[in-house]
Amino acid sequence: MSAHDLSELSMLDLFRLDAADQIQALTAGLLVLERNATSAEHLGACMRAAHSLKGAARVAGIGAVVHVAHAMEDCFVAVQRGAVALRRADIDVLLQAVDLLHRIADTPDAAMARWSGAGQAEVDGVLTALIAVLAERGESDDAPAIETRQSAVPEEYADGGRMLRVTAENLNRMLGLAGESMVESRWLKPFAELLLRLKRLHDAADKALDGLHEALPGDGQSADCDAAFGEVRGRIHECRQQLAQRLLDLEMFDSRSTNLAHRLYESALACRMRPFGDGVKQFPRLVRDLGRSLNKEVRLEIGGEGVQVDRDILEKLDAPLGHLLRNAVDHGVESAQDRRAAGKAAEGVVRLEARHSAGLLHVSVADDGRGVDLHALRAAIVERRLASPQIAGKLEEAELLEFLFLPGFTTTKTVTEVSGRGVGLDAVQDMIKQAHGKIRIFAQSGKGTRIQLQLPLTLSVVRTLLVEIGGEPYAFPLVHIARTLMVPRADVRMLEGREHFTFDGRALGLISAQQIFGGPAPQPTGGELAVIVIGDAASPYGVVTDRFLGERELVVQPLDPRLGKIKDIAAAALMEDGSPVLIVDIEDMLHSVDKLVAAGRLHKVDRAGDADDAKRRKRVLVVEDSLTVRELERKLLEHAGYDIEIAVDGMDGWNAVRSGHFNLVITDIDMPRMDGIELLTLIKKDPNLKSMPVLVVSYKDREVDRQRGLDAGADYYVTKGSFEDDTLLRAVVDLIGEADL
Repeated sequence: MSAHDLSELSMLDLFRLDAADQIQALTAGLLVLERNATSAEHLGACMRAAHSLKGAARVAGIGAVVHVAHAMEDCFVAVQRGAVALRRADIDVLLQAVDLLHRIADTPDAAMARWSGAGQAEVDGVLTALIAVLAERGESDDAPAIETRQSAVPEEYADGGRMLRVTAENLNRMLGLAGESMVESRWLKPFAELLLRLKRLHDAADKALDGLHEALPGDGQSADCDAAFGEVRGRIHECRQQLAQRLLDLEMFDSRSTNLAHRLYESALACRMRPFGDGVKQFPRLVRDLGRSLNKEVRLEIGGEGVQVDRDILEKLDAPLGHLLRNAVDHGVESAQDRRAAGKAAEGVVRLEARHSAGLLHVSVADDGRGVDLHALRAAIVERRLASPQIAGKLEEAELLEFLFLPGFTTTKTVTEVSGRGVGLDAVQDMIKQAHGKIRIFAQSGKGTRIQLQLPLTLSVVRTLLVEIGGEPYAFPLVHIARTLMVPRADVRMLEGREHFTFDGRALGLISAQQIFGGPAPQPTGGELAVIVIGDAASPYGVVTDRFLGERELVVQPLDPRLGKIKDIAAAALMEDGSPVLIVDIEDMLHSVDKLVAAGRLHKVDRAGDADDAKRRKRVLVVEDSLTVRELERKLLEHAGYDIEIAVDGMDGWNAVRSGHFNLVITDIDMPRMDGIELLTLIKKDPNLKSMPVLVVSYKDREVDRQRGLDAGADYYVTKGSFEDDTLLRAVVDLIGEADL
């Protein structure tokens, strides 16, 4: 945050910014002091944090914080002098005081007065507990004296560095401009190549002139002619020299410009990055408190605290990591008694670690607890009828562990405040997918469990495979690609009406990318198909593209929010020559594939003769959230010869109608995300779509409902009870005519 931005903040807002850092320092210091009560370094850090918090609160006029911070400072001074030896119960009291400070700091401005009114009793209770820490052993001679070596300058500033607060919006804007400058710098290379071709043309012109001079008859080679040829040669030679010099200058400028743009972008990107430790400071307290509540001895170790992580990814990791750590403490780590019986140390260890590898961020959560009981897992799979006893008995360990990611799946028989409700790893997996990552689980019975997260280093730059689909480039994020390969056309087989090929010993379905993204159907060339394997291990697909264009590292450019969610597309980017490319939303694309499979509408990969037939058939978009009604409408209309596309709700329908050509839209009224009336209104307001007829099909048969649909712009209103006769088909024919087979 800039100085200008800070000047616009109120005193309470400034206090909250300061308090967040000091409260975090207090929490981290107290957790260390709980394990090592004589740590002079962390005791000094706690004293500084309490003192700074007290001063900031006094300036902001928050008396409750002043009193609590002052009492905490007294406790730390007593420990430093050797008058008090901190016990775990004392740490509990000090952490309770930290929690109170946190709640006060988070109180809205209008409610801040409650801490000197109705909330005074809670403040007094904490103050009484802090005074008791001093009073109980104030005269103790047994407490060890602590040698302190305090620095007047905080450690993080000891190197003379400065820390400034910058808004996320400003950082994103700076990174975007840096990315644009990097793209712009690439324009110089093709311009230099053009000048180089011009230089070659000069060389060719010089040689052609020499040939012309030699081809002239002898009597034509007069002195005047020789002089003219000499002058032309001189001019060409001068042009060649000037061009060569300018080309050399341009190449040097291109090199410096490209280098500077990359350095600028890397510096801007570094501003977005934060140490992994900054985003996980709250977890040692979480593990400590949860262990105490479950009567377990457990500590959290954090590795790779200095690993740089994109701040957006770090924020997205907060909830998943919290869930995984709670699972590790509750499900993984045993009680001290059970651990001793198993020959382990009484204290369990959970390790959270981050590292960079192969251009990706790897984060793992591991515990040394009981691991996963595979027998109980098999039994739970059979009990929930997810697999037969025979199949469950044959599943490998890795296949069994995949069931833990299913919604509502749990092996816990009892429900506690921490776990057992079945809202677990499936939610974590969804959150990791939203961050464009993957999750895997490894377990060994009796020795612990490790969960591995694999994520991109940053959400602003994405490593992609560039492919051509329908004559246009598309970028597939590499993190979601399981494999790329060239499949011989002769290896494609029909299985249950779908095209498949053999991949890793199993039949893998093929989908034409052109059917998903549109564009002209590619002409069959060569004997191989360029296939991208996507999807999870349970249900992968082979996506057939026109051809591979190579890997690219792209600067992500968010789409204009006014466009809404574009089907199957996540973002955009600019390539080296400045041309745009769309980045594929793999999750959305998988949903589109599932819809095509469910509707039985997959095209063949080679559709040489299908394009003209599709143009002759009239296309109808059916927007319906009920699977039964949707399938009934589809079968009725397809049997009549119409080409049908399905949308499962209003939002899906709006995306479809904007990206494809339809002769008619048939929509329900009551649907999630966007209802039929809103969809109808958007269509009739769009100048490019308003002439397209819309047929409303609804259970609501009251006159007021019918009038509401017609007032919104519907061309026809039919009730769902009319499916028993030909009312629906007659309405379609009235609006767009017969199917024209």
